[in-house]
Amino acid sequence: MRGMALVDIPGSKSLTARALFLAAAADGVTTLQRPLRSDDTEGFAEGLTRLGYRVGRTPDAWQVDGRPQGPALAEADVYCRDGATTARFLPTLAAAGHGTYRFDASPQMRRRPLLPLTRALRDLGVDLRHEEAEGHHPLTVRASGVEGGDVVLDAGQSSQYLTALLLLGPLTRTGLRVTVTDLVSVPYVEITIAMMRAFGVEVGREGDTYVVPPGGYRATTYAIEPDASTASYFFAAAALTGGEVTVPGLGEHALQGDLGFVDVLRRMGARVDVGADRTTVSGTGELHGVTVNMRDISDTMPTLAAIAPFASGPVRIEDVANTRVKECDRLEACAQNLRRLGAEVATGPDWIEIRPGAAGSRAGGSLTGADIKTYGDHRIVMSFAVTGLRVPGISFDDPGCVRKTFPGFHEAFAELAKVLRKDSDG
Repeated sequence: MRGMALVDIPGSKSLTARALFLAAAADGVTTLQRPLRSDDTEGFAEGLTRLGYRVGRTPDAWQVDGRPQGPALAEADVYCRDGATTARFLPTLAAAGHGTYRFDASPQMRRRPLLPLTRALRDLGVDLRHEEAEGHHPLTVRASGVEGGDVVLDAGQSSQYLTALLLLGPLTRTGLRVTVTDLVSVPYVEITIAMMRAFGVEVGREGDTYVVPPGGYRATTYAIEPDASTASYFFAAAALTGGEVTVPGLGEHALQGDLGFVDVLRRMGARVDVGADRTTVSGTGELHGVTVNMRDISDTMPTLAAIAPFASGPVRIEDVANTRVKECDRLEACAQNLRRLGAEVATGPDWIEIRPGAAGSRAGGSLTGADIKTYGDHRIVMSFAVTGLRVPGISFDDPGCVRKTFPGFHEAFAELAKVLRKDSDG
């Protein structure tokens, strides 16, 4: 009998970031229940404070005094750390106010692209200047409110560009019509629209055009659901070890598309039960090969790559070009680290294929431990921690980068490993 674990996953990073924007923009005081406390979300909250918003924090809830008219300060310097949502959403929020706001970010975040979003903001009349490389941080926004109107956006690199504009829409004077020419990670846009509805705004859709009315947001009390991307490591651990993991708070009504990762595990042979308010994954002792399009759940691509060598056939992950412009080139990082462990891997511009090891799925082939190169990316660490359940001797050159989304990950995962190993030989 393999171990069974009930795992309490921290709040969603995506939901926490959106909720902070919405709370800051809303009329009144918003309470966010069970927000994620991590480097990214603390950085977002700190950015709001630098802009003059009041953010009160207790262990279980954050309270934000909304300012529909924009930042309280006429000038501010905001450091966005490593956070992509912070770096993309806060300049957009500031544009709706009145003042001069300078934004910068870590070297890692400076490398990540912004141009489709900042081009769209300029098309809407925002005075925005990139200070060094065009399309990258640092940047300065000289804000005088946003009139609104029609704008065309390419969101093929990141759905966050579209989310930022949708969130801005109700703060414009006449509303926004955003026509999208390309879009990746559609479920994240659905999260945005559902959350805007909770704050009193209904987004319309006309073909490829999103229609956002003016009129602002209403403050509310909003509960943050557990992070589905983070849950993927724990679900994968169950599938890999033959154990069972239940995550409460993520069920059939979850907003996050990344819960769809459990459907991939089901296709590979795991048992999956999605209830009203919880999801359980049970390993069956086997993992089948699979070909899967992960365009809509690309944050979980490294999770699948990390367990792929233990499948009985090849695992091919397709349509994940956007993973090359995340915290690192995740597709290449996964390939290099898997090869370091002894796995056979092939890659293309938007795909990765991992072939089973010579010794078959039970032994994970001929994989041997190695020092994983993390590239400062939290998801690389958390994914290969799952591999470490079957391959002894795995270490990380920067284990602490998990603080970006889950500061207590290593402790929580060590506890899980103990439970999953319990009675595993009996």
